[in-house]
Parts: sequence; C-alpha cells; structure tokens
Amino acid sequence: MSRVAPAEPWSPTSTDPTDEQFAHVVEPTTVAHADEYDAVLLGEPYDGAVVGRPGAREGPAAVRTALAAVKTHRLGAGGVDRVGDCGDVAFDGKSSAVAQETAARVARSLHRRDVLPVFLGGDNSLTYANARPLLERGTLGCLTIDAHLDVRAVREGPTSGTPYRQLFEAGLDAYACLGARHFETTGEYARYVAERGGRIVTAEAVGDDPLGAADRALAALSEVERVYVSVDLDVLDATAAPGVSAPTPGGLTTRELFRILRYVVADERVAGVEVVECAPPLDRDGRTVDAAARALAHVLSVVASRDEP
Repeated sequence: MSRVAPAEPWSPTSTDPTDEQFAHVVEPTTVAHADEYDAVLLGEPYDGAVVGRPGAREGPAAVRTALAAVKTHRLGAGGVDRVGDCGDVAFDGKSSAVAQETAARVARSLHRRDVLPVFLGGDNSLTYANARPLLERGTLGCLTIDAHLDVRAVREGPTSGTPYRQLFEAGLDAYACLGARHFETTGEYARYVAERGGRIVTAEAVGDDPLGAADRALAALSEVERVYVSVDLDVLDATAAPGVSAPTPGGLTTRELFRILRYVVADERVAGVEVVECAPPLDRDGRTVDAAARALAHVLSVVASRDEP
C-alpha cells in the first residue's frame, strides 16, 4: 500500500469544559484500524492537476485546524462521538496519473473496510482515484456538488476537469451534477453528460428549492448500489468561497450547501464523501476554509445520527 503520513493529535481551542469540539472526538488512527470508526478522514495534499489557480495542496491541514475548533453539537441531532484521522497520502510530486494511482491504492484499502471514508482535498483530479475502487464492488453513481461538470477529455494527462470522464470510461453507472452554473461549461460537455443518462441540476434550481433539487439529482442515481458524493467548494458563490481555483458569482450559499449535503449523505448507499478544491493561499478571512470545515461537520453529524436508535 502507498505510504500515508500519520495524523497528528488534534488540539482543542476552548478552555470551557462544556465545549465539546471536534478536536475532542477526532483520534489519529491508521488505515488498518479504520473500521473501528463510523467515519475516517484522509487528507490528499495535492494540486498538481488543477485547472486554474493552485493552492489546494494546503487544504487538508487548514481544514483540520478549522474543524478542530468547531463544536460537535448540531441542533436537533446531538453530537458526534468518535472519528478517525488516517493522516495524509504521501505524494511524490510525479505526474497527475501517478498521483491518481497513489491515491487510489489508499482509497481502495479504505473502501474494503466497514467505514465511511471522507477525503480532504486537494484538487478534483483525485475524485477519480477516490471513487474508482467502488466500481469494483458493484454499481456506482457519483453525485458531484459542483459548479462544473468535470467531464473534459484527458489529453496530456488527467486534470481537475477530467475525473468523471475517466470514471465513465472505467464503467461509472450514473452521474448527477448538483449546483452547476450557467456559462461554466461547454455545450459539448453538457451533451456528453446527457448522452450517458446523467443529470445536471443548476445552482438556480437549488436556490428555488434546495431539497427538490437534491431529489432530482438523487433520482438520476436511483438504480445504483452505492453513491459517491463529491463537494467541490467552487459550487459556493465567490463571496462565500473566494479561496478556490475558479471562484465565480451565481453559486450556492453556505446554508444551501449544508442543507443539501445533510440530505444526500443521509442516503445509506453513500459509500464515500470528499470535500475538494479548498485553497487557503487564495482565501479571504478564512471564509473558504471555514465553509469546508463546517461542510465536514454536517457530514460527520449525519453519519453519527445513522447509528442512533
């Protein structure tokens, strides 16, 4: 298996003994012991394939720091118990194709265990690596919460714009993009999705009816056994997430993102989640990092509530 740099212990920021923060419930672990938890984190500090501005390689460390200070209690749902942190995939700086293979070996090992892996990106090229091992386990649908379709053809090598084209070519059974933005793709790529039975649900549709839009996306995945959920933070409006590779206006609000994320992750077929394209060097006032951390908090809260009687 590829080398994984071990996780460091998390440090709480509050001195109030009643404040339970994620730093109190996240424990360093290893891939071999991942199935001792309901969910584990795995960092992927890589942005060598980004289309646009780099910086996402610094995402995992910054998001961990932000999440450590977030309280675990979600109103109406309770808290989060134990979460494992498997550390970071160690990339050697070679080509994007090699980076994908490196990440896929670790992802495959996690998917073989009885645990929900939550990947901390890193750029969107590693979506292919994170989801591809699930194709070996039955039918798979990908739900990407993203401004872009990411079905570009692979030319000189994989990029952050190619993961779903690669997955389709590897046998992906179903695809839906939730939060797609007007004027952010080409007609050719929209046709490519349509020809393969995929569904595109716009950011405007999310604004009109968030859960209705999520239902439309999930309906396109109704026949698959497993669902992989990807959150590309550029789905958020540029005012909420300036620290991404390609920030543009017209995106989701953080409240819309958190609501639909809770809704889709509650689907028991979800077998993996990722939050990608958080680029701290491009951020302003920590807005994007904080949005990423809270998106993870919502995911982990839903996973915790699955086991409640």
